[in-house]
Amino acid sequence: MGQNLTRKIIAAHLVEGEMTPGREIAIAVDQTLTHDLQVLGWQQFEALGLPRGRTELWVNYTDHNMLQTDFRNADDHRYLQSVAAKHGALFSRQGNGICHQVHLERFAAPGKTLVGTDSHTATAGGMGSLAIGVGGLDAIAATAGGRLYIAMPKVVGVRLTGTLGPWVAAKDVILEVLRRLTVKGGVGKVIEYHGPGAASLSVTQRGTICNMGAELGATSSIFPSDERTRAFLEAQDRGRDWKPLAADRDAAYDETMEIDLGALEPLIAKPHSPGNVVKVKEVEGLAVDQVCVGSCTNSSYEDLMAVAAVLKGKTIHPHLTLTLTPGTKQVYTMIARNGALADMIAAGARLLEASCGPCCGQGQAPATGAVSVRSFNRNFPGRSGTPDAQVYLASPETCAATALYGAITNPRALGDPIVIAPPDRYLVDDNLILPPARDPGSVEIVCGPNIKPVPVAEPVPDELRRRVLIKVGDHVTTDAILPSGTHILSLRSNVPAISEYMFTAVDPDFVRRAKEWKGGFIVGGVNYGQGSSRDHAAMAPLYLGVKAILAISYARIHYTNLVNLGIMPLTFADPEDWEKLEQGDELEMTGIHAALREGKPLKVKNLTRGGVFTLAHGFTPRQAELILAGGLLNYITGKRK
Repeated sequence: MGQNLTRKIIAAHLVEGEMTPGREIAIAVDQTLTHDLQVLGWQQFEALGLPRGRTELWVNYTDHNMLQTDFRNADDHRYLQSVAAKHGALFSRQGNGICHQVHLERFAAPGKTLVGTDSHTATAGGMGSLAIGVGGLDAIAATAGGRLYIAMPKVVGVRLTGTLGPWVAAKDVILEVLRRLTVKGGVGKVIEYHGPGAASLSVTQRGTICNMGAELGATSSIFPSDERTRAFLEAQDRGRDWKPLAADRDAAYDETMEIDLGALEPLIAKPHSPGNVVKVKEVEGLAVDQVCVGSCTNSSYEDLMAVAAVLKGKTIHPHLTLTLTPGTKQVYTMIARNGALADMIAAGARLLEASCGPCCGQGQAPATGAVSVRSFNRNFPGRSGTPDAQVYLASPETCAATALYGAITNPRALGDPIVIAPPDRYLVDDNLILPPARDPGSVEIVCGPNIKPVPVAEPVPDELRRRVLIKVGDHVTTDAILPSGTHILSLRSNVPAISEYMFTAVDPDFVRRAKEWKGGFIVGGVNYGQGSSRDHAAMAPLYLGVKAILAISYARIHYTNLVNLGIMPLTFADPEDWEKLEQGDELEMTGIHAALREGKPLKVKNLTRGGVFTLAHGFTPRQAELILAGGLLNYITGKRK
């Protein structure tokens, strides 16, 4: 049997381990993507004492914390610009756009490996790049050492046939995959799209599909590099980066799926999960208060041109508001010059700057109890900034139809379909991407008063006796662990301050209890920590003295973030033991060092209720030593001494 594309790229970059699914491997990393939530990541890089990273390209983007309601976000941006200049990274300035869209336009290349400090890094898979979202410390370690440690993924082959029907979009393709696999169906896997239908999709359509692979929990998603890829790169004046890449004709996959693009209908994800997918016609007619188009999922030139075509000469419904967020300066400038921007403004749209914006809780919170339809990637409770908002996820076309009618509307009600072709030439102007300093020694790193040192864990003791701080259920998100929003995101460079918000949406007394009890354990259910790559959802527990998480299963990135910070993510050997624990129970673990080093389970006594239960772990020898050292930073610096 031949090789699939994922295994070809991994084999070409393999530097350690065997390509057996589930086994730890290390791959060489070509490119690094960080963004403006990574002040602490850059501090960790500085702690390593290296003059610059070892990947061939490092770009730091400014796209998340764009609202400057006080000095804090501006201070973070000033620090990042100075540290990037000193240590050899390109700096994408405020206004240049969302990291994933800019990277797809200007830097992603077929066959390259990319690590990014954002779960949606896999957007670059639309280019034929193996792009993996990781936590900040993983990205920094990979950049410093030129390699990334991951579990060798299984590869799911999704064979696409046919072509998209009228008013069906790329967003509907990934919603269909989510409908079939659920939000945990991609854990430990790469989703590889292939087949005759793949050739009918543009690179930006492919990027949309790969982007929301993060919602499957997938390690990455990828398309082949073909003539559509070459056309996109040539239109971006980057034809030199193209090369053909595809799976062998007889490639084998660990799992398979087939989707007839022509059989799809417009789909929508209902509150409060990207996996809660139904046909638009099943919820059609529900009154809507807000529509938002944008995010790294759907803010491309093609997406906004489709919306502009729907809105041209019309006015949005009087009972709702519509916001539009172009993904990049390139997109913004092109729609401004061709008149599409004017058409959308005339229709009543509110235009936002090229940034993550309302997708990450930065403004445009809906009204109390409002229904909001968004072309975004996540609709977790409270992520919009309004705790009781009902957020739906849909394609830009469905959003545009909804904006006109004032209720969820199947875009097929608009009549003849609008077909938007990719342009022959994109407007290329990289004037907002700053190169690193020619003389790094002359650069002064500017650090504002809100920027505090990164917390570092102590080595794990051999015995632990702590209480259960909180018990939560299945699919707890990083938004639930540590919320987003304008007043919280501005604290990303200040762990003591941001830790005050841990679990506030779940239990307002959690922080007080954690301080009074001097830390403890967290008990979780299935898929604990799903969602973003938010390092702070692990840093806040570290700061508050959490020593271990006891869960039935974990989301990939959060699991790794916990390990990297020296917190033990342990699993119940018998999931029914989850039922037997309650908040406040005092637990005792002994013989921790031997259990971790020898790969043996941990026996835990419940001193409050009596009885003993077993916790398992899947730590590799490297991960075990890393945890015992008190986290990845201690582990690396210890090895370098």
